Amino acid sequence: MSDQYREAVESGVPDPFQYMHPVMRRNYGQWDWHERCRPGVLHHRSVNGDSIWTVRAGTQRQMDTGTIRKLCAIADEYGESHVRFTIRSNIEFMVSDEARVVPLIDKLNDEGFPVGGTGNSVSMISHTQGFLHCDIPATDASGVVKALMDELYEEFVNERMPNRVHISTSCCQINCGGQADIAINIQHTKPPMINHDLVANICERPSVVARCPVAAIRPAIVNGKPSLEVDERKCICCGACYPPCPPMQINDPVNSKLAIWIGGKNSNARSKPSFMKLVAAGLPNKPPRWPEVSALVKKILKCYQEDARDWERVGEWVERIGWPRFFEKTGLPFTRFHVDNWKGAKYTLNHSTHIRF
Repeated sequence: MSDQYREAVESGVPDPFQYMHPVMRRNYGQWDWHERCRPGVLHHRSVNGDSIWTVRAGTQRQMDTGTIRKLCAIADEYGESHVRFTIRSNIEFMVSDEARVVPLIDKLNDEGFPVGGTGNSVSMISHTQGFLHCDIPATDASGVVKALMDELYEEFVNERMPNRVHISTSCCQINCGGQADIAINIQHTKPPMINHDLVANICERPSVVARCPVAAIRPAIVNGKPSLEVDERKCICCGACYPPCPPMQINDPVNSKLAIWIGGKNSNARSKPSFMKLVAAGLPNKPPRWPEVSALVKKILKCYQEDARDWERVGEWVERIGWPRFFEKTGLPFTRFHVDNWKGAKYTLNHSTHIRF
């Protein structure tokens, strides 16, 4: 069948070549070497002798159309009209003329877009959708990112960490912020409060029961109406019940706290990928600056910067010095709830499809 009669495929990854800079498209898979000219600038050289410079700048992940138009206008005037976004919401401008690099950097800085995030730096924080799209957040992840990156600006525009540092934030315990060297997650501390008058009219009760990962929810009749009840001994306060059943409110302005986890990474360079581990919990959820969270993250980064060896990620540094030494250096309290691993979790988590308690 001819391609002209095929229906468009609207799933999967779109064709990237149509958006690539011509030099990148022409030399795809033919790059010989690259260098970091300065923080935020990469220079790639192909086996064919072509060169391309990439200028990376930090942005807010959730952008209005005016900001997007401004970035596109900068690309048209100071770049070569090609941009792309990284997975951590940095914008990258590609130019084939080295003379364009400095004017482009100056313009980005003038417009409030710091250039950096490459090499051994604190890269832009990845975060969940927060109040903009998500139906379960107990805080606004983008607000935490703004407050924290204001504090970590110098570590974004410089490369003075032992290795790159990835930070993520998540506005619920389901943690769609993902693995990171340092992760800030919301922590629900109370089971959901149920409005029994609304459950029968709004919630599909079997779906809510099935959604609970620890089988803590079951159907019930309350005041003569079909409703739900929660076994608080089993409930892990994850909030998974709230999206399909808004009358099961999990958010609480006082009891929804922030927690910090460290040591997660996805790469397998030098060591295997690793899961994060809890190091601090019960931090106040205080918008708009979250001072306690910022202070603790900066303390962890300072200890890591001073004590880690070259190329050690945060988790690798902690594994080398040991968790007791980490808690001593950071001054954080250590309890039996803080450190667990997946080897020991077979006794502490229901980690299979067979529910057991």
